[in-house]
Amino acid sequence: MDDFAFLIPIIFIAVIILFSAFFTVKQQSAAIIERFGKFHSIRQSGLHLKIPIIDRIAGKLSLKIQQLDVIIETKTLDDVFVKLKVSVQYKVIKDKVYEAFYKLDYPHDQITSYVFDVVRAEVPKMKLDDVFVKKDDIAIAVKTELNEAMMTYGYDIIKTLVTDIDPDAQVKEAMNRINASEREKVAAQFEGDAQRILIVEKAKAEAESKRLQGQGIADQRREIARGLEESVEVLNKVGINSQEASALIVVTQHYDTLQSIGQETNSNLILLPNSPQAGSQMLNDMVASFTASNQIGEAMKQAKNKKKDNFND
Repeated sequence: MDDFAFLIPIIFIAVIILFSAFFTVKQQSAAIIERFGKFHSIRQSGLHLKIPIIDRIAGKLSLKIQQLDVIIETKTLDDVFVKLKVSVQYKVIKDKVYEAFYKLDYPHDQITSYVFDVVRAEVPKMKLDDVFVKKDDIAIAVKTELNEAMMTYGYDIIKTLVTDIDPDAQVKEAMNRINASEREKVAAQFEGDAQRILIVEKAKAEAESKRLQGQGIADQRREIARGLEESVEVLNKVGINSQEASALIVVTQHYDTLQSIGQETNSNLILLPNSPQAGSQMLNDMVASFTASNQIGEAMKQAKNKKKDNFND
């Protein structure tokens, strides 16, 4: 009984050692086995066996795509400090697990250093506006540089993205003010164009109105003249000569004018002679004016002819 009791710890230790010989590797992972501190093998996903005490699992690497976010502060060509967030998507190459495990202790630090180096080489060549426009070019440059460097260490760079561009707060405020000013300028231009169009159209409408008004006045005067001519012809037929007919027409129009003014409630005060002799007087004045005008014209014509004769002599 005592001998059996002595074997229990040994059996227990043996069972533990036996179970420790078995281990599993998860899907999309790889385990590195070392024997006496020296690399022995790489085990992929599944159940595996190792020699207890002699073999050990040195480490495990994930073969999934991973992402590393790197924030870099740098200066642009127009001396604006800006922060960029670059997201690097990478994974361990399945056939290069040994290089990925033994050649790099801190792959994140290595990738970060390359990202800093590329971004600080590319962004200072661009103005701030170009950084926003050409962020894809920056991402491509980072991916190209990283692929060349990290492939040797067993890492494949899947994609790089510039996910955020954050200028200094004062710069953003200034950019917003510039944008607002530009929009206000465009709005003012549109308002000015609209007002100009209204003024032009209003002027065109007034010009057209004046033209039509003038045409109407001309037509009215033409019809008045035609009516006067017909009136004189009618009066001549009944034995009234042209001078008497003209006087009668002037008197008639004079009283017609007085009547139309009296009918208007909002008309201004106009003082006109209202005696019957007023029409005759107006006609005599008109005839005298026409006669004087003809005499002046004849005198000017004679003076011009006389001057011409003297010049010829």
